Amino acid sequence: MKTAATGLLVLMAAIFAAARAYEYQYPWLSFVKAFAEAAMVGGLADWFAVTALFRHPLGLPIPHTAIIPRNKDRIGETLANFIKENFLIPSVVARRMQNIDVAGATGRFLQTPAGEGTRIRAGASRLIADIFESLDDERLGGIVKGAVSARLRKTEVSPLLGHALASAINEDRHVPMLEAAIRWTARALEANEPLIREMVHKKANWALKLAGLDAKLADAIIDGLRKLTVEMSTDPAHPVRVKVEEALAQLANDLQTRPETRERVEAIKEQLLDNKSVSLWIDTIWQKAREAVIKAARNPDAAFAGKLGEILKSMGATLESDPRIRAAINQFARRAVVGMSASYGGSMVKLVSETVRGWDAGTVTARLEAAVGRDLQYIRINGTLVGGLVGLALHAVDSL
Repeated sequence: MKTAATGLLVLMAAIFAAARAYEYQYPWLSFVKAFAEAAMVGGLADWFAVTALFRHPLGLPIPHTAIIPRNKDRIGETLANFIKENFLIPSVVARRMQNIDVAGATGRFLQTPAGEGTRIRAGASRLIADIFESLDDERLGGIVKGAVSARLRKTEVSPLLGHALASAINEDRHVPMLEAAIRWTARALEANEPLIREMVHKKANWALKLAGLDAKLADAIIDGLRKLTVEMSTDPAHPVRVKVEEALAQLANDLQTRPETRERVEAIKEQLLDNKSVSLWIDTIWQKAREAVIKAARNPDAAFAGKLGEILKSMGATLESDPRIRAAINQFARRAVVGMSASYGGSMVKLVSETVRGWDAGTVTARLEAAVGRDLQYIRINGTLVGGLVGLALHAVDSL
């Protein structure tokens, strides 16, 4: 474009020279000469204006030239303030986010069959995998485990356990657990029968041993316990079973309402969290979760297949069809983005202004000229042609 604009200017100069040379023979060439002369003036004026934006014309330190290099710091601050005022103000971000359906887009993405939207899915999956692999595993794992541990310490688990136990009792979901406990007791009794007999033998006095009653007493105890487990497993209304259920109901109530019970549970929770075995367990969970995320991200088609794929598609359908869930997720996303803009908007603006300030004048000039230089050369071309037309019009008026 520079060549075209400069070539047009040279062409006008050649036309001017030719018209001036033959004007005395052909008077009508005065109009051509006027057009070419004014076109040269217009082209040179616009060349000076365009050049003055980026550098000194012909290297001469003419005042008010090389505007962009001299004002790059002010340009950076103006650009940063423009971004802040038009994009990073919380009210502006919130207004723009109102038109973005994050939940709906997520739902449609999760429901996309294999083969459709493959590039988007592959790109997103690759990004997720790269992020998880590039982050410091030990440091990130420590952050995750610390966050999980801190959340568990802040959460009072006693009311949650009490509510869960009460719900299970009300819906009879405790029955399979109770029956499993009875069966386990029966198996433990069978496995430890020699131990029970030995204990009875040791506790019996010499008279019982002399009469051989210790063995009969052990038989009676074992038979009684065995009969008790059989009756409890077959009779839902057995008195002992009813007592156990009453004790469970009382425990559920104590977990929710009794301060002493809640304090004991919290103390047990703290002891468990301080235990190294629990820390290793949390670490194992984190490692497996991280490996699962990376594996699924590296092979998104496999992740979206089978049971997991069905679950994800079901989640996607729910996100698209349930207005309450969509509204809640969109509200969460909107608040998160608005919160980020409020918290980090100033830092982003500072980053832009300091980045531009750190550029040297040549870098700023080259980048801006590459971005808008083509249109600026059109200005030179238009200036040449418009100048010529104005000169032609003025010459015509003067002649008339």
